[in-house]
Amino acid sequence: MAQQNYTKFVPYLAEIRRRLLFIFSIFIIASGLGFFYYEKIIGWILKIFELEGVNIVFTSPFQFFSLALTIAICAGLVIVLPLILYQVFSFLKPALSPKEFKTLLSLLPLNILLFIAGFGFGVAVMRYVVVLFYQKSVELNIGNILDISLLLSQILITSVLMGIAFQYPVILTILMRLKILDYKSLQRKRWLVYGISLIFSALLPPTDILSLAFLFIPLALLFELTLILNRWLFRV
Repeated sequence: MAQQNYTKFVPYLAEIRRRLLFIFSIFIIASGLGFFYYEKIIGWILKIFELEGVNIVFTSPFQFFSLALTIAICAGLVIVLPLILYQVFSFLKPALSPKEFKTLLSLLPLNILLFIAGFGFGVAVMRYVVVLFYQKSVELNIGNILDISLLLSQILITSVLMGIAFQYPVILTILMRLKILDYKSLQRKRWLVYGISLIFSALLPPTDILSLAFLFIPLALLFELTLILNRWLFRV
């Protein structure tokens, strides 16, 4: 009996393995490109932040490699995250009705837009933190030095994680469409969602209260907007 059950799942396991290998291959290629072009990416980020007047330094001869590695990993994640969702949709297609699959597939462009919005929002919050740091150092007549590796790592980590966090309206919608989550139960447990969002925001690199509020508020608004749109569009 156990052998029969295992045999039944072999095709699904093989399919999952094939998709994971494909995603991993894309991740390696994207990471390789990020590693190779890390200097241009650093220049692009510093240009966005307009850090004239801030002393940005290397504090270790090994930071070139660690910085390139950080940028490579973030570049790989940025590329494969939308791909992961598409692969999940494709894997679930045989178990869904054509209407359900079409609904889920229609969410993919929204998924990409939300990731871009979350990533950009993370960059904006980190820019606010750096500008505030510079302004306060000038007001107090205190010298300012920023570790380039630490700075860019925090920018990329915050931005990528906010891009991922902005995906949860799509994830909640999918789970509700598949009847895994119930709309009314989500309504009743919104304070739990708020708590998780607050903890997530607190774990990100910016440590001041204002940054925490900036990171938390859009997540709470996205949750409420998800409930409203699901109620209006899908009549749940």
